[in-house]
Amino acid sequence: MPTIPTGGPLSDAAVQTDQKKTSAKVSKTDAEWRAQLTPEQYHVLREKGTDRPFTGALVNNHADGFYHCAACDAPLFKSATKFESGSGWPSFFEPVSKDAVALHEDNTLGMRRVEATCASCGSHLGHVFPDGPNPTGQRYCINSNSLKFEDKEAGNRK
Repeated sequence: MPTIPTGGPLSDAAVQTDQKKTSAKVSKTDAEWRAQLTPEQYHVLREKGTDRPFTGALVNNHADGFYHCAACDAPLFKSATKFESGSGWPSFFEPVSKDAVALHEDNTLGMRRVEATCASCGSHLGHVFPDGPNPTGQRYCINSNSLKFEDKEAGNRK
């Protein structure tokens, strides 16, 4: 997975895709994704949409547990890495493992950003910015509709 330098502008090398690590492990047809996901999840995960800020179910979640991909259930983030960014979306300073999230250059909307996708199924999660807290300096700005939360204590997902 490409690494993003701590702080400062994003370099070209930081967003180059490592094809071997980001090849999809979960593959479904469009019809299968539509049948599995809610219309809101489908829009975010498969059409690269965005939740409206401050509306997602997991923005203010502070429980101890794990965040999984809403499409394929792959583990993505630990609650210990979640922080309050004030952006209106769940924010994390690092993924659960270096291979959990794939990064891609995104030049849509007339700006240069780094898109974060699930490394297992290729679903859109959100974007990464170099303005997060220590120790990484990164802010993984993730849509609530792209996540499922597994409460460590209760063992249930929402």
